[in-house]
Amino acid sequence: MTESAIRGLEVRAPGRARIRWEIAIVLGLSLGQSAVYSIVAILNRLTLEVPLAEQTATLNPSRSSREIFDLIYQLLSIGFALVPVVLVGFLLWSSQRPHLGRLGIDGTRPALDVLWGAALALGIGIPGIGVYLAGRALGLSVAVDPSGLNAYWWTIPVLLLSALRAALQEEVIVLGYLFARLGDLAWRRWTIIISAAVLRGSYHLYQGVGAFFGNVAMGILFGWIYSRTRRVVPFIVAHLLLDAAIFVGYPWAAAAFPELFGLPG
Repeated sequence: MTESAIRGLEVRAPGRARIRWEIAIVLGLSLGQSAVYSIVAILNRLTLEVPLAEQTATLNPSRSSREIFDLIYQLLSIGFALVPVVLVGFLLWSSQRPHLGRLGIDGTRPALDVLWGAALALGIGIPGIGVYLAGRALGLSVAVDPSGLNAYWWTIPVLLLSALRAALQEEVIVLGYLFARLGDLAWRRWTIIISAAVLRGSYHLYQGVGAFFGNVAMGILFGWIYSRTRRVVPFIVAHLLLDAAIFVGYPWAAAAFPELFGLPG
């Protein structure tokens, strides 16, 4: 590379202040915004007369009593939630292959990434259920209803799309983007891991204190593994499988074991 080309790259490289503003904007449009709402939500829940254990949080709620408009609103919500994912891809796009390498996406080992993702889902799924049930037993978590949708022909496809949205939004931004940009700011490895894990826990606070600590623990594990592999696809796969199983399997599980989920039989 010529000296003039190097100078050109130096000019185009964002400064530290610009990177900080970029991170604030990305988070303000996505998971940082969710974290703020979640913190307000848990403060609201904790100051209600109803105990936390007797409250319910509904994921994927119905958005209209009219089927066609409920479907339209669901698809719009999923689509707009993915815009920040596209944004970080645009911000960290490389002209050389792999174009999304800084986000941990290179597509060179798809089969192995899927296998690792499935293994992660199996390893995290059972402990995750245990954390949720422990939180419910201790009164630290609300009853979570992962599907508030009515039974339509499109319910399961929309729930699967919602699981994909959550997987892409959380893993690409929290792992791929934040690890890259905080690394640009010369943050230490464990400072990045802990910060990203706390962010992950904070936007789950609306589910209760138990959900916060459970997601922080998962975030630390994910962050540690990602810092060593720099491959985000296995985490997207794991997150997708976990959420898909929860969103789609919940109605059966809640009907079969209502006492575990704090819901009437």
